[in-house]
Amino acid sequence: MGKWLLIVSGVIAIAIIAVLIGQARESTKVNELAETLIQSASQPEINIVDFDSFSELPLPVIRYFKHVLVDGQKLIKTARMRQSGMLRTSVTNEGWSAFTAQQLVVPSTPGFIWNAKVETPFATHVRVLDSYTTGIGSGRVSLLSAFPIASEAGVPELNSGALHRYLAEAVWFPTALLPQSGVIWSPINDHSAMATITDRGTTVSLEFRFNEVGEVIGIYSPGRFGIFTSGYKQVPWEGHFRDYQVRAGMRVPLYGEVGWYVDGVLQIVWKGDLMDVLYELEQ
Repeated sequence: MGKWLLIVSGVIAIAIIAVLIGQARESTKVNELAETLIQSASQPEINIVDFDSFSELPLPVIRYFKHVLVDGQKLIKTARMRQSGMLRTSVTNEGWSAFTAQQLVVPSTPGFIWNAKVETPFATHVRVLDSYTTGIGSGRVSLLSAFPIASEAGVPELNSGALHRYLAEAVWFPTALLPQSGVIWSPINDHSAMATITDRGTTVSLEFRFNEVGEVIGIYSPGRFGIFTSGYKQVPWEGHFRDYQVRAGMRVPLYGEVGWYVDGVLQIVWKGDLMDVLYELEQ
């Protein structure tokens, strides 16, 4: 009995050491990505918000900027966000998993790193690391934040999908939507406008939808790239935002959700709350 107890104890000790080594390795990858993202930042030529420069923008976009920003404020250099919510791995999966995430965004480059811990059965978890840095989209999933089980980077469809996501999430770091941040706005109607951004050869566009107050309440793309059963394909994609609150003098939504259209029906696959956000402004 004592012999078997020693064997079991040894196996457990080896497993714990393997997990710790794996977690350290994966943590190093996150730090390297963050360093690359921050170092790729550029200094904007105009680093303040100027309401007088908005005259050529579509009216709902002008209302939005004047509602969520302050004239003369500095542009956001970095945003560090903490989120919590629920997600599911596909439109056909009925099961939802809880997640907590930290996200670093550098608008001037542009790019982001989303580092999420997703709960799984038996008190385990998977680490989901999504990023867009120097024009490269990447996704990495690791069991227990230690053992990689899926990884892909640099595929053109993934680059496009990641840039689409960056543009949609810019409502959480709104100076990134300014023309001086590289976004081109085109009118649609009194309550919507098209935003287009190009980065390192990849161009994406999103329809932004506004309410009467001037808040962005939704985004829509007729064809964002995503991974489905048959591989990458472009599928209609939509998101919703609500519960705007003032953070560091800017109005940002505290709740967001996104999903894909399947047979004409919107299937939400991600919904989350902004728990807190720390902004560093340009100097």
